[in-house]
Amino acid sequence: MSSSVAIATAAVAANQAQVQTALAAKLAKMNANNAQSVVQLIDAASANLQNIAKSATAPGVGTSLDISV
Repeated sequence: MSSSVAIATAAVAANQAQVQTALAAKLAKMNANNAQSVVQLIDAASANLQNIAKSATAPGVGTSLDISV
């Protein structure tokens, strides 16, 4: 009788390990997708900031500085 309990316990443990492995794979994929989204968001923010900086000044302003005496 104890051998059938041991087999059942082993089967439950194996099933739990399989579920944990599948969950870990899903979380890893989600983390990779989130990291990619963050990179895209940072790139978009950088491009927007450059556009704002360009449009905030008049043409030719802030592009060169004459330091001759």
